[in-house]
Amino acid sequence: MSMAISLSLLIFLALGIPVAVSIILASFFGIQLFSNLPVLLIAQQMIVGLDSFPLLAIPFFILAGNLMSAGGISRRLVDLAKSMVGGFQGGLAMSCVVTCMMFAAVSGSSIATTFAIGSILIPAMVRHGYPAPLAASIQASSSELGVLIPPSIPLILFGVSTQTSIGQLFIGGIGPGLLIAVALLVFLYFFCKIKGYGLDDNKESLKINTAARNAWVALLMPLLVVGGIYGGVFTPTEAAAVAVVFALVVGFVVYRELTVDKLWRVLQDSVLSTAAVMLIIAAASLFSFLLSLSGAPVLLAEWVTETLSSVYMFLMVINIALLILGMFIETSSAILVLAPILTPIAIHYGIDPVHFGLIMVTNLALGMCTPPLGVNLFAACSVAKISIVELLPWLMQFILVIGVCLVAITYFPWITLFLRDLLY
Repeated sequence: MSMAISLSLLIFLALGIPVAVSIILASFFGIQLFSNLPVLLIAQQMIVGLDSFPLLAIPFFILAGNLMSAGGISRRLVDLAKSMVGGFQGGLAMSCVVTCMMFAAVSGSSIATTFAIGSILIPAMVRHGYPAPLAASIQASSSELGVLIPPSIPLILFGVSTQTSIGQLFIGGIGPGLLIAVALLVFLYFFCKIKGYGLDDNKESLKINTAARNAWVALLMPLLVVGGIYGGVFTPTEAAAVAVVFALVVGFVVYRELTVDKLWRVLQDSVLSTAAVMLIIAAASLFSFLLSLSGAPVLLAEWVTETLSSVYMFLMVINIALLILGMFIETSSAILVLAPILTPIAIHYGIDPVHFGLIMVTNLALGMCTPPLGVNLFAACSVAKISIVELLPWLMQFILVIGVCLVAITYFPWITLFLRDLLY
């Protein structure tokens, strides 16, 4: 049955059918043709897959990110980042990375970060002489921080699907997130120096004291959310609800940029995004259940442990496989389908599940900014009004920078586990 489901899934994906629908159709054919299981099992397992308290964090973080954008919070974070690094040549490009770090500390979503920050900074970079494909590449690659800097929706999904502590995953994400951010900042500094971009980036920058005064309320949001989680005040799910309430209060009362009309549009966008993610989660839960029922994960684990003799070889093969899969399969789907299968094998090799979770999420996040199905690419190209073909020559150097960071994260576990071990 597992072979029939897997082959059917590959055929449906090759035909361009959406991932969630492909999984459901493949499961249906597998059950109908190669088992005696009732078809009603499909609906039951999809509902069971959604019946999880930590998953409530996803719609709340999606809504919080949209409220930040509509309520003026993201714009003030951009102004603050520009005031911090705008004095350097290439400071506007570097401010994209810094802002994505701050925005990621609440939104938990890479695509939300791309739209919220890109809609402000991509046009600004183009006005300052950056080629549009370069501006879009900077935004698409910087937005990867949205799934590493806690809180993170993909890390929540990994934790739920593998029974790994979400709090520990969040703490583990700080090190890899900071590493990639610093690597991108250093690369952009020297790149702009060599190419001559960003000579007048400081023209639109506010003074840092003015920007900080305007943004201090906005900065309380990530401090409240992340500090509350690590301080044990509330769970990640409760933190997501707190973020929504805070964004509503700031947008309506403090900045007064959020209106009833804007709120209605934000709610519509958030419902659509949540529905798409939840359908994928439900379908992936069904797929994982049927694969487990068939015994395929056990057979795969036996084959891997017999074939790959060392942990280093295992990590190299897994990274290559995930890089390829990440180009074609949406990140949430890949995590929900593969994490329950691969994590026990990683534990067998002595790899900490928190470390493996960050390897997997970092790797698959690269798929968000690589063709042909990188969602960040489509979002950044949409904002910049260019095609993906125009973007690719500029994008590859950023992918290389993140790829080097991925190697470091993979083979130096302390980057991920230092803070976790310090606090737990």
